[in-house]
Amino acid sequence: MKLRSILRVLSLLAFLSASIAGYFYYSHLQEYAFQQAERTAIDSLQTTKKNLSSFFSENTKPIRVLAGMQPLVDVLVQKTPERLEAANGLLDLFKKTLDVDVCYLMDTNGETIASSNRHAKDSFVGMNFSFRPYFQDAMQGLPGSYLALGTTSLKRGAYYSYPIYHESVDTPIGIAVIKASIFFVEKELSHDEASIQLVVDPQGVIFISSRKDWLYQLLWRLEPDAIERLRDSRQFGKGPWQWIGFQKRDENHVINANGKKYLFHQIEVDDYPGWQIVHLYDVQEASKQVAEPLSKIIRPIIVVLCSLLGASIFFLYRKASLELSRRRSVEKALRKSEERYRSLYHHTPAMLHSIDENGYLLSVSNYWSEALGYTRKEVIGKKFTDYLTPMSRRYAEEEIIPAFFKKGFIKNIPYQFIKKNGETIEVQLSAITDRDEQRQTVRSLAVSIDVTERNQAERALKEAKEALSSYSRTLESQVRKRTREISGILQYTPAVIYIKDADGRYTMVNSRFEELFNVRSADVRGKTDQDFLAPETAELFLKNDPQVLRHKRSLQVEENISVNGAIHTYLSTKFPLYDGKGKVTGICGIATEITALKKAQERLQRLSGSIMAAQEKERAYLASELHDELGQVLTALRMEAVWIRNRVKTSDPAASSRALTMCELIDTTIEEVRGLAIRLRPGVLDDLGLVEAIEWHTADFEKRSQIACVFEHDKGPEIRGNIATAAYRITQEALTNVARHAEATRAKVSLAIRRGRLRLTIKDNGKGFDPESLGESDGLGLANMRERANLVGGLFTVSSLPGVGTTVYFRVPLMEETQL
Repeated sequence: MKLRSILRVLSLLAFLSASIAGYFYYSHLQEYAFQQAERTAIDSLQTTKKNLSSFFSENTKPIRVLAGMQPLVDVLVQKTPERLEAANGLLDLFKKTLDVDVCYLMDTNGETIASSNRHAKDSFVGMNFSFRPYFQDAMQGLPGSYLALGTTSLKRGAYYSYPIYHESVDTPIGIAVIKASIFFVEKELSHDEASIQLVVDPQGVIFISSRKDWLYQLLWRLEPDAIERLRDSRQFGKGPWQWIGFQKRDENHVINANGKKYLFHQIEVDDYPGWQIVHLYDVQEASKQVAEPLSKIIRPIIVVLCSLLGASIFFLYRKASLELSRRRSVEKALRKSEERYRSLYHHTPAMLHSIDENGYLLSVSNYWSEALGYTRKEVIGKKFTDYLTPMSRRYAEEEIIPAFFKKGFIKNIPYQFIKKNGETIEVQLSAITDRDEQRQTVRSLAVSIDVTERNQAERALKEAKEALSSYSRTLESQVRKRTREISGILQYTPAVIYIKDADGRYTMVNSRFEELFNVRSADVRGKTDQDFLAPETAELFLKNDPQVLRHKRSLQVEENISVNGAIHTYLSTKFPLYDGKGKVTGICGIATEITALKKAQERLQRLSGSIMAAQEKERAYLASELHDELGQVLTALRMEAVWIRNRVKTSDPAASSRALTMCELIDTTIEEVRGLAIRLRPGVLDDLGLVEAIEWHTADFEKRSQIACVFEHDKGPEIRGNIATAAYRITQEALTNVARHAEATRAKVSLAIRRGRLRLTIKDNGKGFDPESLGESDGLGLANMRERANLVGGLFTVSSLPGVGTTVYFRVPLMEETQL
């Protein structure tokens, strides 16, 4: 007791001396520490801002380059396997070169059609991200950047998007996107224990943090409607976004939910309005930095005092400490052993139980109780066999339990348990006995494995094998029947059918092939076309085979074959044949004779051409008659009306006014007759050519329909002749359809010459339509335009969707006589 009193007095004196001396020193150090923390926070914020700005600008130019690459434009214009493969290869190259998370391509509906992560479990292909702001910005023609949590990958990243355009379309046809991980930016954040750095969105959601447990939490409290808007945006997943409890005390201080005080500084992120970089510095940690130098001064004194005190009590407590330590170690080991056994017993994913020598349950595991649906109180002290089916109960009581207690173990015994809800489960039970020193059984430990599903699967497998055997017999019968039917088709069809292997050697020909080329199937099997066909026929048959093998898709061509000196036209369809592994093994060809049909088409085309030529001639005649005959009569009539007006001007003012009205009506009629004559056959088309004619017609269309119409054309040779007439009439018909049906406010006509081909495009922003749903009467205008295009050897197509507008395309190769 005396020693304790002396130590208390010495400790008190030492404490008072150190406290008085250190008070003034501590105050000075504390002020310095807070000033240093302020400077450190501002410097850290500036450094993080520069790092973020550098990171966000890294992919600005690459996304522009990626959006301009031709493979992405091609696959958006027409999605084919080859174009899709090229686009995916380009996305893989950019992903690897830029070292980003993923690069992907989206169509105008927001659906991902190509992606560098297409083989990953969280592939974006087929996913729709139209709700993302970066997609909406890009579809407005603006580059987009966005910070968010991926809805598919659940990974944070910065998204960069850019619109993709096609040369013939003013609006984007899709967008390219690069997603870069923010992992490298987060690594650069300060990881000092005293300071915390955060990047938060305008709502206060923590998106980047030096504290992993704060991610996706709320820095400030939000109202329920703000939380709902955050959930609807899907920018940071589905939530919940818990408030971590921060509240502002003043401009530079905040406290958390536990009342802990932090220095608070923030700075805005460039190019992301409302986003803030936040720096929090623990005030207690700053005080700690003050206390540490102070502790270095008083530490020697404390060490000396503690050493003296420790030396005095060391010998007194040594033996007691050793004994207490030994007892605690033994007790701790026993508790751990018991806890380990209980944990293993209750958490093993198998049904465990123990019974005494009379078969009464002593204990059951948690899994045993859960599997059968009983609580532990309901089963302890009950007979184990009470929970077996009657058959299993007799089997256990008469055979298994007596043998078990005699041998001391059993293995893989099949039982059926009855659950509390009446269901039956099948198990395999193995058990051992626990005996005392007198070799008397104390208890047992049994393990039951639920094999219900396995047994059901075995029974189902057996039934499936029997069903498969029956199905195989039925299938063999159907195969024999189908083989007879196919043999009959091959023998009696009027089409020419043959099969070649990958080396071009015949493996099968039908009877029509034998009849056409006067050969037998057995004679041509294993031979090539050059072995038995005429050179020109063999070359014709071989011409398209490599293309079918290379592209692995069907091909339809017309082939002219000489038979007995006469040329016969066949429509030939060739397609690849595959083995079970998807490898191309050969080519099958089916050729149908269309000689009569081709001749009828040619006659019909000549007749159509003559009809349209007669139409143009008749239009020119009517235009001339209207302009020359009716125009002269109307002019003479106007002169007579003017004479009458002048004659009665003073004597009869009313008659003079009526004569003036007649003059105005005649003037209007003359203008309408002139316009009708020009629309029937504009003289400017014959005198000045196609460009001037279309320019006049678009101006006249805009004036008559009140629909804005723009005409764009390239400088080049003037187009005349039949091609000029066809192009003018197609333009005239297309604009007429715009005025009648499109409900458009704007139309655009483009005329260009590229590589010896005339390209005419008429586009509107109207309501559009489904070309497949047009009736015969509704599609007469389109049929007329298509017929005009065919007569001059051109191609006519229409692209339209409801609500999108309509685009008409006319392409035709130019001959020298059409260019002046």
